[in-house]
Amino acid sequence: MMLDYQSLLLALGVSAACLMITLLGTWFSRRTDSFLLTLVVSLCLVVSGIVAYSSYTESSGIVPAALAYGLLMCGFSTIYAAAVQFRTAARPWRLAANVSLVSMALGLPLFLTGLDGLGIIMMNVLTALLLIGTGLQYWAARREAPGPLGGMVILYIVSGISFALCAAVLIYDGSLSIGHAPQNWAENLNVGICIAGMTGIGALSLALHQWRMAALHRHEAMTDSLTGLLNRRALFDRYGGRSFNVSTAVIVFDLDRFKAINDRYGHSAGDEVLRIFAQDLLAELIPSASVARLGGEEFALVVGEVMPGRAERIANDIRRRFAARDIVVGGHVLRCTVSAGAAVGLPEGQPFETVLNLADAALYEAKNAGRDRVELAPYLRSIPIAPVADSRTSA
Repeated sequence: MMLDYQSLLLALGVSAACLMITLLGTWFSRRTDSFLLTLVVSLCLVVSGIVAYSSYTESSGIVPAALAYGLLMCGFSTIYAAAVQFRTAARPWRLAANVSLVSMALGLPLFLTGLDGLGIIMMNVLTALLLIGTGLQYWAARREAPGPLGGMVILYIVSGISFALCAAVLIYDGSLSIGHAPQNWAENLNVGICIAGMTGIGALSLALHQWRMAALHRHEAMTDSLTGLLNRRALFDRYGGRSFNVSTAVIVFDLDRFKAINDRYGHSAGDEVLRIFAQDLLAELIPSASVARLGGEEFALVVGEVMPGRAERIANDIRRRFAARDIVVGGHVLRCTVSAGAAVGLPEGQPFETVLNLADAALYEAKNAGRDRVELAPYLRSIPIAPVADSRTSA
């Protein structure tokens, strides 16, 4: 036996409430995805609106109709704001409030003047626009997680179309003032689609959360927590299987007398010096370069498509810039220096790890030769360097 409209509304309300509780629990477990909390708020409003609309279907009147309209429009506006928050990381509440206020201004006067049929048409049209707009927001962010986001886009757009269909039926019937909640095949279809869509969107939202958590863990595993640079593991994952020729250089940097900074000014000062040097490395990073913290006070820069002599110029530019910087830490002004070693691959190719070891050996030559200097690996020294008019480079 087919369920009546009231039973379908009850099923929709229960489905939305269960999804709300599930998303709230997911957000509490790890509060990095704040868009989930926004969805929880939106679902709370939607569930309240469904309860008010269910009351309107049983006892006609301006108050339950206007209350249902207000709650549902606030709920769907917040759903849209959650999608914008997901895409842009912007705070959602002002957007949700503004869209809700516009929706209220467009629809509530219709209910208060007795044009409840026109008010319900307006509610369906605005809801359709908000749900389709929500789908488009997730579509714009689909590269982050194509599977879950693609499914959510389809479900939001299909749900929006079902609301548009409800409006079309009322417009076709000329129902501008009906005095009760409409009940027709489009309304039944709409509730059925919303129940299925709610379930699917809930499952995909949870999958999206897990996708994001996995991506965050991968990022954390590959990133140095102090400087935000790649770590040693990430550098080897990126270049470990590659063969370097003479057009690719590895430059290894090491801060001079770094232990003395820690001993004299404290480890927090040392950490700040490391962060500042990392910023120097990133400030003018060229597109073909990668920079990583190998550990301690040692950093590596991998630069592709370099001409002979370019690696030395890059290293010297970074060295001079850092040596000239005043570093203010805890009321003290520090001047720090850095030593560097550079190496390139062979014409026939050479493993990344070998080139890195050659650069590391050249670095320790620089340390032994007095620090605050750049030394080249033996093969690089033998390459003739053509004169360059302007030695300024970006690293």
